[in-house]
Amino acid sequence: MPSTGALVVCQSGYEGLLAREVAGLGLAAGESGPGWVIAGQGTAASEEGLVARLGGAAFAHMLLESPVPVLGQGVNELAQGIMDRFAETLRGERIEERWPCVFGGGPEITGLGRRVASVEAAFRELLRRKLGRVARLASSERPRLGPARGLFVWFTDFGKAHVARSAHMNGPCRMADDDAAPSRSYLKVEESYGIIGAEPAPGETVCDLGAAPGGWSYSAAKRGAHVVAVDNGPMKGGALGHPLIDHRCDDAFGFSPGKNAVYDWLFSDMLEDPQKVVESIVRPWLAGRWCRRFVVNLKFGRVDPIALLASLRSEGSPFMLHGDGVRIVHLYHDREELTVMGSLKP
Repeated sequence: MPSTGALVVCQSGYEGLLAREVAGLGLAAGESGPGWVIAGQGTAASEEGLVARLGGAAFAHMLLESPVPVLGQGVNELAQGIMDRFAETLRGERIEERWPCVFGGGPEITGLGRRVASVEAAFRELLRRKLGRVARLASSERPRLGPARGLFVWFTDFGKAHVARSAHMNGPCRMADDDAAPSRSYLKVEESYGIIGAEPAPGETVCDLGAAPGGWSYSAAKRGAHVVAVDNGPMKGGALGHPLIDHRCDDAFGFSPGKNAVYDWLFSDMLEDPQKVVESIVRPWLAGRWCRRFVVNLKFGRVDPIALLASLRSEGSPFMLHGDGVRIVHLYHDREELTVMGSLKP
């Protein structure tokens, strides 16, 4: 049976790149709008197979599996339609623990956020009246990573919501800022930890290449890691004078870890050509096993991001040759850049 597809959510403004990536995965990219694309509709594959292919998509943040459209002119009509769909799919299913009840919509459509909030409130009141115990277990917090079962509602317009009971989370999410962080880039590395399931620990070592003004170095040091921050530029904010940050005024491309030196983490976030970073930093560091884990940010402002993705995923890429559990992600806090993270193969 042909797949009914998935509604794939991405960062608003990047739906065109998501559609191209979906097509490159051999899947149909259909209707789209600000921050979303319908993918895989009519594909001769199981829903599990579809999610397996889309779950590794760099520009995909969240996948709603087999979504059903619910139409309505007003808040109450939409809430009732979502309630009817939820009740119908709930038959024979028992909910005994906290479950995600997540509503969202394209932020670029003026006023849509208020419509989503109003429909969610009306739906929760209907749920409380009809299924009080189930309502008490509902959580509005979006799961962070992997498959999830609950209720997922995404509005593509004021009168149209897509409703799914199952979803897959690729990991990107908004992070809380830190007043001491010297730059916005701090949020990117913070976000990456949740995707790879690891973060710098007390006593671990980090080499941060192109560190200034120190957002990534500060992120590691605040966790107790010892950081060698390499950059000719100055440290700022919480990174300036931090006792766990050794600032080396040097060129990141010429920096060598030294004989037999192995860092627990390699960080790199530089405004440089991505292929130069891959060939001059990533390849020698991974081939030489100079680090155990890595988080590398690559700018695609001047290159075709889909071609860059293909290069990063190719057999000859140092990430594929030497990396394990590699994720290539367009983070919530990324702009025209991709973040690559993972660990070295044993």
